[in-house]
Amino acid sequence: MPDFVTVNGVTIEYAWHGLPPVHAPTIVFLHEGLGSIAQWKTFPSVVCSRTGFGGLVYNRRGHGKSSPLVTSRDVHFMHEEAFDVLPRLLDVFEITQPILVGHSDGASIALIYAGSGAGEAAALVLESPHVFVEEVTVNRITALRDSYRTTDLRTKLSRHHGENTDMLFDTWTDVWLRPEFRSWNIESFIAGIRCPTLVLQGRQDDYGTDRQVNAITSRLAARWEARLLDRCGHSPHLEQPAVVEDMVTQFIRDN
Repeated sequence: MPDFVTVNGVTIEYAWHGLPPVHAPTIVFLHEGLGSIAQWKTFPSVVCSRTGFGGLVYNRRGHGKSSPLVTSRDVHFMHEEAFDVLPRLLDVFEITQPILVGHSDGASIALIYAGSGAGEAAALVLESPHVFVEEVTVNRITALRDSYRTTDLRTKLSRHHGENTDMLFDTWTDVWLRPEFRSWNIESFIAGIRCPTLVLQGRQDDYGTDRQVNAITSRLAARWEARLLDRCGHSPHLEQPAVVEDMVTQFIRDN
């Protein structure tokens, strides 16, 4: 059952799985750009149950029932999340050296956090991460924006985000499609990662290519594994749940 905590004056909705930090390591799940606690579905509970670890799943500001966004996003919104919000949230729950499992934007946030020294992670699972902007990403988000009010997309998102839906969608698509965001790049943080890292991406991901995976693995100094999944798009944990649950569980157990 989701609950709420205040971080930097903002109400954050969260759910907890398994044991508290004093009794077991904690896995922190960082959702995608339009994601939420509910959109992870059963993935966090399954991984926590199989590893015996605790798990924190939360909605960033503007998502789910967390406090709404009140202004447009800055092009450094993922940096701000990694530098200012995530460390404070971990402090509130007294979580040290979390295992960060991030999807899409969430994976980029995890990478910035671990690579910048904002905090120390025990391990990273980066699912469909972005470290620079590709044309395929811009094209897909443009198509998504154009279909928002002419398809059932708005209705589907509103099931998870309620009154936050329109502001969330408009600000997220706006920042990704701004001309100045084309130069967004976080490759410089990769060399600073010192923990074991698993990178997962679907070969049919329409938001990014294997250039993202190659850019990460070619710069990692720590131990890493990478998996490109056949017949899989942008959300491997939903499209191939059994395969991804096995991979992530084994990786976490081994590290």
